[in-house]
Amino acid sequence: MQLPIRAIFVFRTVARLGSISKAAEELAVTPSAVSQQVQALETQLGLTLMSKVGRRVVLTEAGERYFASITDEVERIAEATNLIRGYRSVTTLTVRATPTLSNKWLLPRLGAFLDRHPDLEVRIDGTNEPTAFKREVVDVEIRHGDGRWPGLFVEGMAEEDFLPACSPDYAPPASLTAAELPRFRLIHSVKSQAQWPRWFALAGVQPAERWARVLFDRSHMAIDAAAGGMGIALESTLMMERELETGRLICPVAGPPPIRLVTQWIVCPHEHLRQRKVRLFLDWLRTERAGWEARRRHAHAAAEALAGRTARKPVPAD
Repeated sequence: MQLPIRAIFVFRTVARLGSISKAAEELAVTPSAVSQQVQALETQLGLTLMSKVGRRVVLTEAGERYFASITDEVERIAEATNLIRGYRSVTTLTVRATPTLSNKWLLPRLGAFLDRHPDLEVRIDGTNEPTAFKREVVDVEIRHGDGRWPGLFVEGMAEEDFLPACSPDYAPPASLTAAELPRFRLIHSVKSQAQWPRWFALAGVQPAERWARVLFDRSHMAIDAAAGGMGIALESTLMMERELETGRLICPVAGPPPIRLVTQWIVCPHEHLRQRKVRLFLDWLRTERAGWEARRRHAHAAAEALAGRTARKPVPAD
């Protein structure tokens, strides 16, 4: 039996995109030609692989199994074909992520991912707008929010600690009490899930009705402003990682009340998890997250040990 290579590639494209029209656009053919190829494959296999639901196509159980079985093999065939023709196979991975996570966490690490996977080309779309996966060509998103998006694969990035932070030139580390903070200029990230009123309530502080403040609609701007000596920001240790490690930012409050939240989520349609490029990216994200969490635990243990040594330090006699 002759292997229907063309029909297999067309079926895989339709299954990946969930749309005959999108597959036709990507393959530069007509939707009718795409439908004919899929029907020819179904006839040869003696199985129904997909059905139409509105303007989208949905895989049958047999189609799900077949797509899962062929996806990696089709990618290897495409790569081998390009290599033998003298081209380097390039697959584009499109990632949408919030501007702050893109700037502060993803960008400093991205080179390592690209070095590990030279066959992948990565496009970063830095925006807060949630992806309409049915209409947009985005493989995976790192989304800010509460994690409640039914029908999608959702996995929390990490549990973040939110701390007051400023330049050491603005206030020395652990030099202030919570009650003293309203005397300073406070930097607000207006879209953050952790806000100053909540932090003050946890600290048992009732600030004055008016206080000096500056507001930003992007957390990366608030972090840069704090590092530049503009005031004290309430930000995530995940986003401030580089600034905290280099000492550009410190926590000026002794014993700040804890706020721990998961605010960044890995999001994509479940069918995207079948794609090799998405699996590679998610595995890399999880490895990077595990390294960050290990460093955070080490930093907490070191801080607690230092606090213990300070508490046990004898008071000199008069």
